[in-house]
Amino acid sequence: QVQLVESGGGLVQAGGSLRLSCEASGRTFSRNAMGWFRQAPGTEREFVAGITWIGGIKYGDSVKGRFTISRDNVKNTAFLQMNSLKSEDTAVYYCAARSVTYSAVVPTEYAYWGQGTEVTVSS
Repeated sequence: QVQLVESGGGLVQAGGSLRLSCEASGRTFSRNAMGWFRQAPGTEREFVAGITWIGGIKYGDSVKGRFTISRDNVKNTAFLQMNSLKSEDTAVYYCAARSVTYSAVVPTEYAYWGQGTEVTVSS
């Protein structure tokens, strides 16, 4: 089992930045692929970014060039640096982990989920 706890969400003005963290516990973290998803009210959960255990990265089209995913396997933590935030980035952001080493863009491919952290971008 893997437990995930997100932090770092909040209210920010458009153009600003936030850094989300996701701390994992419960089993070996370093070989799990990690992902960030987001969900706005009335919408489906959207892939934001994914990272493999060795640092291979994918981004959703809407965040390319603005968001950066990273991980620290020693600290069992994944990060999402979000820059140039827009009002359309407003959502609950979820950290997720797979039980395999390679990432995926579909939420159903992830076995473990955090409780979510809310990000609100004011225009």
